Amino acid sequence: MAFPGLLNYWIVIILMMIGFYIVIAQGNLIKKIVGLNIFQVSVFIFYISIGKVTGGSAPIINDNIEIYSNPLPHVLILTAIVVGVATTALGLAMIVRIKDAYHTIESDEIDDIESAEKEV
Repeated sequence: MAFPGLLNYWIVIILMMIGFYIVIAQGNLIKKIVGLNIFQVSVFIFYISIGKVTGGSAPIINDNIEIYSNPLPHVLILTAIVVGVATTALGLAMIVRIKDAYHTIESDEIDDIESAEKEV
């Protein structure tokens, strides 16, 4: 397989590592949510790219069509996008509640506040 044929896998790996790095390295909770979304998009791209069949057609019964593409990965990704949006909304709502409770969205500062409360 030539390099352009593997380009989608390289894009998936790069996006996945960028998202993973953001989740691990950043202390800001909103940036962590963005990192999770980038990671999630890389998984979407991976599933969509493996669902494509070269020369394949939509699964419509026709005498002229010999190769069919499987629509299941695309349907699963549509469901995953909806779940991802709901998860992002829930995460952002939790960040709003954390901001109200701790007056910060930096995880290091929240840990410091929690440890100070445990000492008292």
